[in-house]
Amino acid sequence: MQIATATPAAPQVFAPVSWAELATHRSALVQFARRRLLDPALAEDLVHDVFEAVASGRAVFGGRSALRSWLVGVLKHKIVDLVRQRAGHDSLDGDGDDDEGPAAALACPQPRPDEVAEQRERLAHTLRRIAALPDSLRQVVELRLLQDDSTEDVCRALAISEQNLFVRLHRARRVLAS
Repeated sequence: MQIATATPAAPQVFAPVSWAELATHRSALVQFARRRLLDPALAEDLVHDVFEAVASGRAVFGGRSALRSWLVGVLKHKIVDLVRQRAGHDSLDGDGDDDEGPAAALACPQPRPDEVAEQRERLAHTLRRIAALPDSLRQVVELRLLQDDSTEDVCRALAISEQNLFVRLHRARRVLAS
């Protein structure tokens, strides 16, 4: 392991980085990898790979940043390599017998026309039910839920307390759910 030290006119000279100095960054690197991978054993393996790359000379610290920043950068590249390796390449040439598989991944994320029609129908039904509520409940639902007015604004507009607003919302929801 080497550290680059250079003066503006002199070429880069690499000084060794001690294992003790690298070891001080191990827990931070493992924690970083665990947050990204959600797999403690895999995180440990990747940190080991980073130290192995530094020890073998495949990764050389140039001294242009803090050692930990550089180590995190190397670790990020290892994580990206792992994700790419595990992603693989699925073939689009299938026998077509199953509905699952690579072709299913090409499905449009937008809802289908029948799903849009169903959603519109449910919305119209819900709006009709809201309109049929008693005035005291309908006003609260329209102002607070449909228009997204703040609690304070609704209470002020209807001249009711905050507690009364919550009671009315609860009653309205209960009627709409039945």
